[in-house]
Amino acid sequence: MLTPATCRLLATLLLLGVGVAHSYLGERYILIRLFRQPLPRIGPDDVFTKRVLRFAWHLTSVAWWGFGALLLLAPGRNIGAVIAATFLVTGVVVLLSSRGRHLAWPLFVAVSALAWAGTR
Repeated sequence: MLTPATCRLLATLLLLGVGVAHSYLGERYILIRLFRQPLPRIGPDDVFTKRVLRFAWHLTSVAWWGFGALLLLAPGRNIGAVIAATFLVTGVVVLLSSRGRHLAWPLFVAVSALAWAGTR
């Protein structure tokens, strides 16, 4: 049986790994290819559009790291429950929208379960 602190640590490590993979793989396989296509402008030029898409992509990873830090640094029941619910919903959305083909959904469900177990 894992202790709550171990569960929170494992969830944090998963979020760290998912964030690194998301940023690296997204940059290498998605953003580079996307930026070769003509994009709708959301600002004065194409460069601005690409910058916004790039920082929005990577901010997702930063947010996941922040959730992991909260699990470690503020291990309260309410925080853990909110993080568990957030990643359960995230996992279900990824599962349904990708029809199970995206590899992140089981990781997000595992983060949810570990965060929940970390509140006990």
